[in-house]
Amino acid sequence: MNAKTKALSEEARKLSPEERIALIEDLQRSLIHVDPGIERAWAEEARSRLDAYRLGELEAVPIDEVMASLLKK
Repeated sequence: MNAKTKALSEEARKLSPEERIALIEDLQRSLIHVDPGIERAWAEEARSRLDAYRLGELEAVPIDEVMASLLKK
């Protein structure tokens, strides 16, 4: 890590956790090209799943159960 990067990192550590998260997300977006069409599709899928859950058509599974089943694989 060069001196400039180290200085930026030290300054970033002075930010609140929320501000650091926002900074990290912003930096990640600058590295990864996101296809707006894919983003829209994921947003629609999330809305659809939430609607289904609210209508009782989809059951929520506690995160502990999900993680346990994934760790068994």
